[in-house]
Amino acid sequence: MILLVFFLTPIVEMYLLIEVGGQIGSLPTIGLVMLTAVIGVALLKRQGLATLTRGVGRMQRGEVPIGEMAEGILLAVAGALLLTPGFVTDAVGFLLLWPPSRVMAARWMLSRVTILAGNPPSGPANPPSHTIEGDFERK
Repeated sequence: MILLVFFLTPIVEMYLLIEVGGQIGSLPTIGLVMLTAVIGVALLKRQGLATLTRGVGRMQRGEVPIGEMAEGILLAVAGALLLTPGFVTDAVGFLLLWPPSRVMAARWMLSRVTILAGNPPSGPANPPSHTIEGDFERK
């Protein structure tokens, strides 16, 4: 499925760029693509700082900012999509910048992973760790 997306996305983007360029001209199309990138980066900076601030606040309260970390990953993906020329990638990038859809995507993403808190379980692949405390003197 992912391989199909990687093959189809550039084809769809080229088709749309050619169609839009045929309707409004090549220079306005290039300008539109650059404008979406500039607006996207400005929004990305703002959303990224807000997410970082929330994450730092949770850490200061002694909580693990798992949701904020997932949102940070999605913001990085949004930034890459917004800098990629094309209208479909811009639409998906802006969708990930919109907080309600990003939170929903982060929740979906986190529902598909297992989060281990504390020490990993011990077993044959992960032998238990033993901490030995002591003092030493240099002679």
